[in-house]
Amino acid sequence: MARTKEFDPEAALQAALDLFWARGYEATSMADLVERLGIGRASLYATFGSKHELYLKAMDRYLETRDPRLVEELSAPGPALPAVRALVRRFAAEATAEGLRLSGCFVTNSAAELAPRDPAVARRVELSWEQIETLLHAALTRARAQGELPEGRDPRTLSRMLLVLLQGIRVVGKASTDPARVRDAAEEALRLLD
Repeated sequence: MARTKEFDPEAALQAALDLFWARGYEATSMADLVERLGIGRASLYATFGSKHELYLKAMDRYLETRDPRLVEELSAPGPALPAVRALVRRFAAEATAEGLRLSGCFVTNSAAELAPRDPAVARRVELSWEQIETLLHAALTRARAQGELPEGRDPRTLSRMLLVLLQGIRVVGKASTDPARVRDAAEEALRLLD
C-alpha cells in the first residue's frame, strides 16, 4: 500500500524557493533543503526530483506568482506613460528598501548565477524578460498613439532599454549601500521618455 505524503508539497516548494532565493543555487545544499523543508531526502527526491529539478520548479513558482501588478499597471486604460514611470520608480524603491534589497530578484539572481551555463534556467530568464519587454512595448506603443511619447521615440528600443535598466536596478540595488545611485539612474532614464 502506498504511503500518503506527510507534508504539503506546495509549502515545501515555497520553502525551497525562499531558500534558493536567499542563498542561490550553488550555496544551497541538499542537506540545507532537507533541513528547511523538514522532509526526508528520499521524500524530497520522490516529490521534486534532483536539486536542479527542484530549483526549476521553484523558479516556475516564482514566475507564476511574482508581481501580478505588472500586467495590471501597464495595461490599465488611460495615459500609459505615468504607469511606465511608476513601474520604474517602484522597482527602484523595492531594490533599495531594507529587507527587500539583499534578496534581489529571483530571475535576475538566476540570470547572473546560472543562465550562462544552464539552458533550462536561461530559457526561463528569457521568457520572463520577454514578458516584461512585451508589456513595456505595448504600453509605450499606446503612449505614442495617445500623443504622450514623441513620434521620434521608438517603443521597441525604449522597452528594451527599460528592461535592461530594471534588471540593472535589481543588481545594483542588491549590492550597493547607496540608494541614491539607483534612484538617480532611474530618474535619468525616465527623462528619455520626455
